[in-house]
Amino acid sequence: MGRGRVQLKRIENKINRQVTFSKRRAGLLKKAHEISVLCDAEVALIVFSHKGKLFEYSTDSCMEKILERYERYSYAERQLVATESQPQGNWSMEYNRLKAKVDLLQKNHRHYMGEDLDSLSLKELQNLEQQLDTAIKHIRSKKNHLISESISELQRKEKAIQEQNAMLAKQWDIPGRSN
Repeated sequence: MGRGRVQLKRIENKINRQVTFSKRRAGLLKKAHEISVLCDAEVALIVFSHKGKLFEYSTDSCMEKILERYERYSYAERQLVATESQPQGNWSMEYNRLKAKVDLLQKNHRHYMGEDLDSLSLKELQNLEQQLDTAIKHIRSKKNHLISESISELQRKEKAIQEQNAMLAKQWDIPGRSN
C-alpha cells in the first residue's frame, strides 16, 4: 500500500518543516545529479533555505558558466521576440539594459571588496559571506592543484637530473684508474 498524495501547504511545525526541507533538498540534489549523468545535461540548481542559507549544485562546468549561458539564452529569446514585434532594434533599451547590468556588477564588486555594506540586510550579508566562502574554497582548491602539479614537475626534473648525474658519474669513473 503506497502513501497518499501529500497536501501541498506550509508545514507549521518548525522541526518537521526543517526535516522535510533537508530530505527534499537531498532528493532534489540527487535528482539533479541523476539527470546530469544519465542525460549528459548541464544542470544548475540553487536553493535558499528560509534562513537564507545557500545550497547549490552544478554539473562539471561551474555554476557561473551555466548561469551566463542561461542569461545569454534568455536574452537571445527576448531579443528574438522583440525583433519579431518591432522590426528595428531599440538601442536605448539595449543601452539601459547594459547600463543596469554594469551598475549591478559594480555594486557586487564593491560588496565583494567589503565596501557599501551598510545597505545590506542580514540575509544579504549572510549570502555574501556564503558566496565569498565558496569562492575562497574554489581558489584554495585551484591553488593546491597548481602547487601539487608544480611539486610533481619539480620531482620529475629532480629525478631526471639525478639520472643524468649518475650517468655522468659513470662516464667519469674510468675502469683501471685509481682515485
